[in-house]
Amino acid sequence: MELEQRVADLERRLAALENAQRSAPCLVEGDFWALDGLKEQLAELGAADGGVLFTGAVRLPTGEYYEWQHGTAAEGLLDGDWAPDAEVFAALGHPVRLRLLREILGGRRTAAELAESDEVGTTGQIYHHLRQLTGAGWLHTTGRGRYEVPAGRVVPLLVALSVARP
Repeated sequence: MELEQRVADLERRLAALENAQRSAPCLVEGDFWALDGLKEQLAELGAADGGVLFTGAVRLPTGEYYEWQHGTAAEGLLDGDWAPDAEVFAALGHPVRLRLLREILGGRRTAAELAESDEVGTTGQIYHHLRQLTGAGWLHTTGRGRYEVPAGRVVPLLVALSVARP
């Protein structure tokens, strides 16, 4: 019985993946237009091991607009020590911190405004989470107790969220 359940679960997951691929919007003609551009640049640089590219153009509910892209050769990623990056990922690993980031992107920028949100805890807990996010580079202060997601982190945050979803 357990094997039948596992096969059924795998079939459901496969069907969901196939549907997601079919329904994914194509913004530019050609399925792999960004990938093709990356391959051309990697060939020009002689990066035989490949690379990673992510990019985005986003208008936030506040009206702020961000365009951003980042590319890295695979060699630099695969050969490096990943341990120092743990804090950056760990800061995103708490539901309240993700909620705070979402609220800040939505326009609530001070601890008092954030405290008005549901499920973020006490003011002391909010400050604790804000310190964690600031220390990991997901937030910075803009003066007078105001917080914002740095421009260079808006698209990467949304990329991380999109990768986390099935």
